[in-house]
Amino acid sequence: MTADRLGALAVRLHEKRIGMITRLPGDRHLFAFDERYVNDENRPTLSLSFKSRSGGLVTSVRPYNARVPPFFSNLLPEGHLREYLAARAGVKPGREFFLLAILGADLPGAIRVTPVESVSADDDRHPDGDDRRADAGVSPLHFSLAGVQLKFSAIMEASGGLTIPADGIGGSWIVKLPSARFEGVPENEFVMMELGRSIGIPVPRIRLVPVKEIEGLPQDAGKMEGQALAVERFDRKAAGGRVHMEDFAQVFGLYADDKYGKRSYASIAQVLAAEAGEEAVSDFVRRLVFSVLIGNGDMHLKNWSLLYPDGRRPVLAPAYDYVSTIAYLPKEQLGLSFGGSKRIDAITQEQIRRFADTASLAFSSTWDIVDETVSQTLKAWKKLEARDVMERAVRDAIEKHMQQVASSFR
Repeated sequence: MTADRLGALAVRLHEKRIGMITRLPGDRHLFAFDERYVNDENRPTLSLSFKSRSGGLVTSVRPYNARVPPFFSNLLPEGHLREYLAARAGVKPGREFFLLAILGADLPGAIRVTPVESVSADDDRHPDGDDRRADAGVSPLHFSLAGVQLKFSAIMEASGGLTIPADGIGGSWIVKLPSARFEGVPENEFVMMELGRSIGIPVPRIRLVPVKEIEGLPQDAGKMEGQALAVERFDRKAAGGRVHMEDFAQVFGLYADDKYGKRSYASIAQVLAAEAGEEAVSDFVRRLVFSVLIGNGDMHLKNWSLLYPDGRRPVLAPAYDYVSTIAYLPKEQLGLSFGGSKRIDAITQEQIRRFADTASLAFSSTWDIVDETVSQTLKAWKKLEARDVMERAVRDAIEKHMQQVASSFR
């Protein structure tokens, strides 16, 4: 196969090309920075995973078999959302190179990926003989959002209505549809996000929207009723620009498959201490304790992110994906190890001491944040009017869990 048939993707950060992903023989993929980016002393940050111990840029490269390198793989959705978008495009879900080529115009953060050499649908999309094609009469959606839940990029109209663009590109809001498995997930997330906001945790603008009022929702998304959750994107600017971001799977150079096991919450705290400062660490601890209190067992590496408002230095991104999972999965555990434990029903002093020691934090100040967060959350929950949108059984399960965690803490 000749080089022009292999295909390559140009990678742009803030609209400037910084490198290229090349598809090599044997279904291998290689990313390399452009020399101009390497030599730019004021270059914008792509990812902390490319930062050397001395603070320089890691430029050594190696090919990855079948998949694109971890940073770029994490720009693509997972699970049902990936399967849905891949089916519309006629691409196997595991063919990440070609998914990037199709979805690369609207990726998370300030990344844009575009084909620079021929990528043949007939010859290259299905090298292993799969003759699947896009559904007849259904056009691909050219956007990518992280996660497994079915969601779409949407535009908020001046009237307040939400519209999903025909090609999926350009939305500054995310519409998260109801779960086919669990009742009331959008309402659950709405209430947990508002509870977080009430104790000072930064969260984006959110609103519940009847599914029937969303314009442009693809017919093949399935028959859905009830409420969807609309979340304003913090990686998009009001004027149409983009803010770069990366999640902590990208920070650690891990594939999404390893989002639960390869690191701990102390690992995240260590990165924040080194790169974003003491205030970011305190904010992280507050959010972590809050997640335990609400019974959120899904705070894995991809549910924590960094933003780069100035293009170079990271800050802890606003909170997202706050769902009380114990309301549906009573035996749930934490997504990562917290002070050597994954228990979601308790916070102990010894646990916090181990966490602080591992993260090189002062125990006394860390404990003060834990104490304050527990107290604030319990008080805020009692006063939160938004919780009335949840089913009574879900509210009761959350309240019971909060009291159990609080009693273990005391």
